Amino acid sequence: LVSLDALRGFDMFWIISGEGIFHGLADGVKQGNGLIRNPDDWTISSNESLSLMERIVIEISNQLHHSPWNGFTFYDLIFPLFIFISGISMPFSYQKYLDEKTSSASKKVYFALIKRTLTLIILGVIVNGLFKLDGYDHTRFASVLGRIGLASFFAAVIYLNFTLSKQVVWFISILFVYYILMLLVPVPGFGAGVFTPETIPAICSAMLGIFTGTFIKNDSLKFSAEKKAGIILLAGILSIILGLIWSLVFPINKMMWTSSFVLFSGGWSMILFAFFYFIIDVKAFKKWSVPLVWIGTNSILIYVCAHGFFNFESTSQFIFGGLIRLIPRDYQQAGMWTGVLLIQLFFLRFFYQKKWFLKI
Repeated sequence: LVSLDALRGFDMFWIISGEGIFHGLADGVKQGNGLIRNPDDWTISSNESLSLMERIVIEISNQLHHSPWNGFTFYDLIFPLFIFISGISMPFSYQKYLDEKTSSASKKVYFALIKRTLTLIILGVIVNGLFKLDGYDHTRFASVLGRIGLASFFAAVIYLNFTLSKQVVWFISILFVYYILMLLVPVPGFGAGVFTPETIPAICSAMLGIFTGTFIKNDSLKFSAEKKAGIILLAGILSIILGLIWSLVFPINKMMWTSSFVLFSGGWSMILFAFFYFIIDVKAFKKWSVPLVWIGTNSILIYVCAHGFFNFESTSQFIFGGLIRLIPRDYQQAGMWTGVLLIQLFFLRFFYQKKWFLKI
């Protein structure tokens, strides 16, 4: 599915350079209009004197910050969307194993699963600064890549060993057991430390992707591709509604990855996938998505480079510094990040043409 690579690229775009561009533009609007930034959630207050475009820039920038606690922003969607996408690919990736189900095939698929999970965990720790050698106390072992690896691993184990109906039972059980634990298990003070069990319900974010991928791949249902896109869209809307209802007693909270957050973010993930699938794979309108495909086919590589291995900002200043200085001072940060995006796309396009992909 080309749409899957494009959606993955769209998701990754925001955290490798997109947020920098829009924060830079918003800071320019803020400086030029004397706006105030909220110190609690980093959002910028708008006012009626701004043009429509300036208001849009401010709103996009405000959406590119995590909610301080309860609530939801677009930035809160990026992580669960990536996990959701990894789930969609599983019915396609593991079809050969499910067709064979031999002992040798089983060993091969589980070895690959374990290898992928450990690789993502190690890469995540490296991105967190392992090579700074600051000592055990200053090394953060929990990471975005690690959680993606663990959530995808357990979701894959459930997918490979249970029928669809039992997968649904697992999905519902995990969400409700997590809710009951959060509701009924007392935690006076903070105990021995801060615990982050959010990887457990993140499994369900991957499983929503598995259900979506299974539905797309299933030809026995006799649904047209257009109808499948429409059904996924409706399923996404239903999931959002269920998440909102559950949030009345179990708030939407990314930090805790609450069950309502799983349903709410999963609903938006389904809606986005339905849009990309319909436009790109069903209607074959693909040209606009080519840069996103470059990003999506090497998403782990560009993430690791942008967040640990390569200083794109300094490179942008070195290459485009003269041009950036021609931009009004308030908007030079946006210019620098636009240069970052151009450099990233240059290398990703080269890798794509050479078919050099970091596959984990």
